[in-house]
Amino acid sequence: MSPDTAEIATGRVTAEDHLSSTKPDRVERLHNRFHQIRNLTNSLCAGLESEDCVVQSMPDVSPTKWHLAHTTWFFETFILKKFVPGYRAEIPEYAYLFNSYYNAAGDMHRRDLRGLISRPTVSEALRYRASIDSHIADLLSDADEKLADEIEPILVLGIHHEQQHQELLITDIKHVFAQNPLHPVYRDGRARHSVRAEERMATARRPYQFIDFEQTTAEIGHEGRGFAYDNEGPRHQALVPAFALASRPVTNGEYIAFIEDNGYQRPEFWLSLGWITVNEQRWDAPLYWTKRDGTWWNFTLSGFRRVDESVPVTHVSYFEADAYANWAGARLPTEFEWERAASGCPIEGNFVEDELFHPVAVPSTVSVDTSAADRRLHQMFGDVWEWTRSAYSPYPGYRAEPGALGEYNGKFMCNQYVLRGGSCATSRTHIRRTYRNFFQPEKRWQFTGIRLARDPR
Repeated sequence: MSPDTAEIATGRVTAEDHLSSTKPDRVERLHNRFHQIRNLTNSLCAGLESEDCVVQSMPDVSPTKWHLAHTTWFFETFILKKFVPGYRAEIPEYAYLFNSYYNAAGDMHRRDLRGLISRPTVSEALRYRASIDSHIADLLSDADEKLADEIEPILVLGIHHEQQHQELLITDIKHVFAQNPLHPVYRDGRARHSVRAEERMATARRPYQFIDFEQTTAEIGHEGRGFAYDNEGPRHQALVPAFALASRPVTNGEYIAFIEDNGYQRPEFWLSLGWITVNEQRWDAPLYWTKRDGTWWNFTLSGFRRVDESVPVTHVSYFEADAYANWAGARLPTEFEWERAASGCPIEGNFVEDELFHPVAVPSTVSVDTSAADRRLHQMFGDVWEWTRSAYSPYPGYRAEPGALGEYNGKFMCNQYVLRGGSCATSRTHIRRTYRNFFQPEKRWQFTGIRLARDPR
């Protein structure tokens, strides 16, 4: 695979890349990548019934049907309406129903009322997808190099936008299914990851180690080549004092020890707002956990099953992650520490392409001999998003672009915390070492987990 083909294959292009590319099959490769991502979204809906696709179980969750239509609206709004002369939407009302938060693109339906939209039907939403896909194909088939240069960066952004919604589609349907006493199964991922009980127990008992990093001035942010969101730059230097980072995420078994030590009843571990939230929401365990006959069970996309103590804990809020870190005598890393540590790690792990839809344990091949000092970081990518203690704020010199697409990230830089590394619902071709995810500190329905850090001793 040539370098330029590899760039397109992973959805990574820059203005310099596509302006210098003159191969006649460039547009075809871009078109194929577009349909590959669109087809993956459709495949993630395989097995769902129409009734599954219209439920909104809480304001943060969007119905599957809405995700299918919103990602389609993005391509219609920012590509077809801009680049197809005289383009007229077949159903103009979709611009109102399926806009999310782009104020410059027009008015929008309330987010918390998306579950009340019985029409269009799921089949009509799928027809809408097929129609827009056909229009995109027609546009690209007639595009000369100049038009391709203009379309490509927006189309690539739309591809990555759809990958974000693929992850949301999975986490949202999990929340929807979790409300059903029948505990529906989305996909039986267990069959593809059978691990012997003794191996799981060995993993559960294996202690994490802290790996030391010396003080340095690190280059933080995207280097400029390949696709990145605007919030990943500008690239800048940051002083990162000496720190230590845990070799792997916190496991369910380790988190159970926190619960059993009355962690949810001890205010000394909690931020003030976290303590208020814990008591108002009556939290006593991660989201989807329940205790039956003295045993912890959790709802997964493979159904209701016992909590596996060897896998990374997930569906915890920032408040819970911070409280656990305090209980453990550690802290959460900053996003700059995380990025500095991840710079030497390959981007590999358990992603959505593996179709497990749940975190997995550190492979049993990893040494359990702590005296041998296995000085590697494990599971930095995939499995669970890792909370950092860094507030989501702009990098030095950041300015949002004008227009609707400039609303993509910058407008949310308030009252949120940064997460790093991706999860089991993230696409392998979507994550980067510089990727900055962000959520409010009380959110738990995403695959969010914990990796500890500490100061030098």
